[in-house]
Amino acid sequence: MKSNQWMSLLGLANRARKVISGEELSLKEIRNGKAKLVLLSADASANTAKKITDKCNSYRVPCKTVDNRFDLGSAIGKDARVVVAVLDDGFAAKLMTLLD
Repeated sequence: MKSNQWMSLLGLANRARKVISGEELSLKEIRNGKAKLVLLSADASANTAKKITDKCNSYRVPCKTVDNRFDLGSAIGKDARVVVAVLDDGFAAKLMTLLD
């Protein structure tokens, strides 16, 4: 995985205000149909991972796993983040190609 590429793109999406982070906010955006892509850190708790992946599956939102919470947090200029939702189709599509 080309970590610096997806991280800088996620940072750009964040500056464009097309990213929200945190479990509860992400779940809310998935339910509202606004989340286009969810990024989940590989070191998320089993409970959180299950909650997020189940919700993504039932609302048909793609969910990608990234290496760790520190990469995810630093990409959006914050502390460690376990869940990040991307709210823009363009950013989501490009991030998916980088994360595959």
